[in-house]
Amino acid sequence: MKTRYALRALMGIMRREMLRFVGQQGRFAAAIVRPLVWLGIFAVGFRSVLGLSIIPPYESYILYEVYIVPGLVGMMLLFHGMQNSLSMVYDREMGSMRVLLTAPLPRWWLLGARLLASTATVLPIVYLFLLLARFWEVRPPALGYGAVLPALILAGLMLGAFGLALSTLIRQLENFAGVMNFVIFPMFFASAALYPLWRLDEVSPTLAMIAWINPFSHAVELIRFALYLQFEPVAFGVCVLALAVFFSLAVWGYDPGRGFWARRGANNSA
Repeated sequence: MKTRYALRALMGIMRREMLRFVGQQGRFAAAIVRPLVWLGIFAVGFRSVLGLSIIPPYESYILYEVYIVPGLVGMMLLFHGMQNSLSMVYDREMGSMRVLLTAPLPRWWLLGARLLASTATVLPIVYLFLLLARFWEVRPPALGYGAVLPALILAGLMLGAFGLALSTLIRQLENFAGVMNFVIFPMFFASAALYPLWRLDEVSPTLAMIAWINPFSHAVELIRFALYLQFEPVAFGVCVLALAVFFSLAVWGYDPGRGFWARRGANNSA
């Protein structure tokens, strides 16, 4: 694989994905409005709880700022990863994905370029949300905005790779909506996105164990700690391992001799 050809393919794929994302104004608006709506609802709810003195003020602050906002950032990355999975299914149905994979470059490089491009497109939206969250008095350390960037990239790559692997299992575009609801909401609510694991353990040890096994929880934890200038080694290790597993499954699934392509060839021959 020649370096200049590989870089040219990477830049071409990134340019295509960015133009597609910018051109889809509805998707762009939904990506930023969705977490802002959630943030507004939780802001009102927590302020009401704080006013009624149901829980101590400091604990309310911790749950609201330190836990919920990074959880909503993780939700943005999760939804974006699923949207990328949808675009992969669409490209496969239209035939453009097959054309891409016939390029004289390794399959892992082409899929990795697509994954990197997808992650790069969502980062500006995440930072826009973090800046808008300051109007709700969510103000992490100034250095946290820079420290969280590697965590955002790793979490975005991991969740994007999950979407890539998932797209290999979906045969028809019509089935995608049901799969998204079946995957996104359990991953989000059975995680540490909205509440800390110790709080879940007090309510239900079983739910806390499920949340700990959920890789999305570790993506949120990685972002949460990095935003406040800390490093969480367990979350980092889990995210790296999950990224390797999901990406390997995606590469395997898009092999013409295996996965979806083999099943499709078998159905056509039958």
